[in-house]
Amino acid sequence: MKQTLLALLSCTFAGICSAEPLTIERLFSDPALSGTTPRALEYSPDGQRVTFLKGRAEDYNRYDLWEYNLEDGQSRILVDSDSLHSGSETLSDEEKARRERQRIYGSGIMEYSWSEDGQALLFPLAGDIYYYDLKDRSSRRLTETEAFETDVKVSPEGRFVSFIRDQNIYVVDLQTGKEKQLTSDGEDHIKNGMAEFVAQEEMDRMTGYWWSPDDRHIAFLQVDESPVDQVTRSEIYADRIEMIQQRYPAAGRANVKIRLGLIDINSGSVRWINLGDDQDIYIPRVKWARDHLVTFQWQSRDQQKLELRAFNLDTGKTRTLITESSDTWVNLSDDLYFLENSDAFIWSSERDGYKHLYKYDLSGKLQMQLTKGDWVVDELEAVDEKANRLFFTARKDTPIERHLYSLSLQGEGDIEKISQLSGMHSIEFSEDASGYIDKFSNVTTPAQVSLHSATGARVTWLEENAVNRSHPLYPYKDQWIAPEFGSIESPHGKELYYRLYKPANFDVKKSYPVMVYVYGGPHVQVVTNSWDKLFNQYMAQQGYIVFSLDNRGSANRGTGFENPIFKRMGSPEVEDQISGVEYLRTLPYVDKDNIGIFGHSYGGYMTLMSMFKAGDYFKAGVSGAPVTDWTLYDTHYTERYMGNPTKDMEAYQASSVFPYAKDLQGDLLIYHGMADDNVLFTNTTKLIKQLQDNGQQFELMTYPGKKHSLRGKQTRIHQYNMIKQFFDRHLRGQG
Repeated sequence: MKQTLLALLSCTFAGICSAEPLTIERLFSDPALSGTTPRALEYSPDGQRVTFLKGRAEDYNRYDLWEYNLEDGQSRILVDSDSLHSGSETLSDEEKARRERQRIYGSGIMEYSWSEDGQALLFPLAGDIYYYDLKDRSSRRLTETEAFETDVKVSPEGRFVSFIRDQNIYVVDLQTGKEKQLTSDGEDHIKNGMAEFVAQEEMDRMTGYWWSPDDRHIAFLQVDESPVDQVTRSEIYADRIEMIQQRYPAAGRANVKIRLGLIDINSGSVRWINLGDDQDIYIPRVKWARDHLVTFQWQSRDQQKLELRAFNLDTGKTRTLITESSDTWVNLSDDLYFLENSDAFIWSSERDGYKHLYKYDLSGKLQMQLTKGDWVVDELEAVDEKANRLFFTARKDTPIERHLYSLSLQGEGDIEKISQLSGMHSIEFSEDASGYIDKFSNVTTPAQVSLHSATGARVTWLEENAVNRSHPLYPYKDQWIAPEFGSIESPHGKELYYRLYKPANFDVKKSYPVMVYVYGGPHVQVVTNSWDKLFNQYMAQQGYIVFSLDNRGSANRGTGFENPIFKRMGSPEVEDQISGVEYLRTLPYVDKDNIGIFGHSYGGYMTLMSMFKAGDYFKAGVSGAPVTDWTLYDTHYTERYMGNPTKDMEAYQASSVFPYAKDLQGDLLIYHGMADDNVLFTNTTKLIKQLQDNGQQFELMTYPGKKHSLRGKQTRIHQYNMIKQFFDRHLRGQG
């Protein structure tokens, strides 16, 4: 029997080669297979080393800090986490939630920050703070309390360490070792310097305070959670049920009240910035432009207006620099860079239908549009004022690849493409923009990490992850299935990109069942030339065609492609997935009667809507952790796309799964973590009741104690074995 992918894994980890069948268990045996690479990669401020967190060979979930030293060209452990703290780590509830929002898991060194001179490091670990001096390789513990310190920062000038304790802001003077409490009213529903739930989950903002460049002030947000509904949420574990009191701002309900203040570090006095009469707003971003000038982004509750405002500490006045508006919604970004050598800044906008970069002066006057075209900028990566260049990632050549580009700060000349390898490039620049870290992958290359000069020349590998003789994939390189890419035109005139895996030992004269893997929601793109989920490769190895299509509403195609879902979630996306299945039906090797669909989170919602609204196209479906009723989801995400249910309830009803559940024809499996605090388990229990009341049969799997991402090796093994067996039963008649 011809060896399969799993035999490869058996050879590597059992030490002997056998032709045993491919199993899910082996897919989770080595981070090299899943594309796992070092994380939290960054340059030290002095540019002498690149640091990153890396799991141990014997325990991938225990992290140490490593370095690549540019002077001697060597990689080594810089700080062993056990040298700071060993043994068990008990996290506060606030920190557990914060890490879940950040999608970071494990123990040891999970976060770190540099001093401005690059000679010291700061580690929050096990609820306390450790300061590590690189000169003498010594550490000292800055705090030792029963309270849990979090969101730890070194001030820009390096004199202070700041942190949050018991919902207040504190600093430690590194010269004297003295601790100072800067706010004192943080308790119960008042939180100082902390990011509220929707800021963490939906705005990608994990902090609530920001140092001024000169160490003299801290801008901070004070959050009053009292208006937010306090709900009782059950977390069901294997041996207990915990009743969690959580303030959860469901769509249409009250948000937190928020204030923006400025603390004078020396006097401790607080000055509050006037945000206007409307208190039902968001402050998604805060950034210092100068020592005396702090900017913040003001966003309306409906997210159709975003203003960049600047507060001058010397004059006490606030002015609006930029206003972005839309009939649907305005997307947030981190593309704001204040030039040091001129009174100008870089900003991104989608005002022409695609995200592009613009240059303004500090009065808010537009100087020029820097990039333009029917393609989107991903992110402003760096600015080199000395060389008069800016660097950005974009989809200029194709929507399914992300590359690094460079352009003159005056917008003169052509855009230069820096990255050359076809695929997806994630970039992290040094502070002086002289070099960058490139995390790269494509469909045949597991994630690699390399160091480059600003010209694109590779300096060295940080994690080559080459598929050589020592790599677990090497014996099966020739059998690895590379997907095909293509596009179809939807009935609405939009080009829809797809990715298709043909099964192992493909024979065009045979017909094969299909698993459609879907996400389908906004701000996500599935069809990219990147290292894919191994489960898709596994299913292709098992004899399935695996197909994915990015429908309207998904990311990186411009506002005209995203906006059709506005107040219509679950309709344009399903229409486009139907177009994908209609294309599949034209292929002679597709078993047209045995097409299934699988997705998690928004993909779980898409599975349900596809099974309920397009039952003639999908015979079986697996829905993981699905939203079923958008009134159960949070304000910032849901109202952005669906409006406010107090005004748009008809849209919410049309976008819930319940009006269509009665039309279920095929076989359905639902699974959900029973401690999910993102897509609440209530979404699934409501659907269970509806299907039971309808007398409709379905399959259900629940995971005690698991959150939305279903972390845990054994849990993932169980999950994917279950999905595979479900499709075998219903698409192949096996078992």
